[in-house]
Amino acid sequence: MPACEHCDGHVSERFARVFADARGRVLACPNCSANAGIAEVAQQRGHDA
Repeated sequence: MPACEHCDGHVSERFARVFADARGRVLACPNCSANAGIAEVAQQRGHDA
């Protein structure tokens, strides 16, 4: 079950699939990071793919 590395809170499999790093770690969940930061990561990963 995926969890936030920062607060140890549960995150969904879908969230982990999108926002986990290369080793599968979720460094911040929506509660730990600003939504703008999550959007920036998603945009960056979209360009890198």
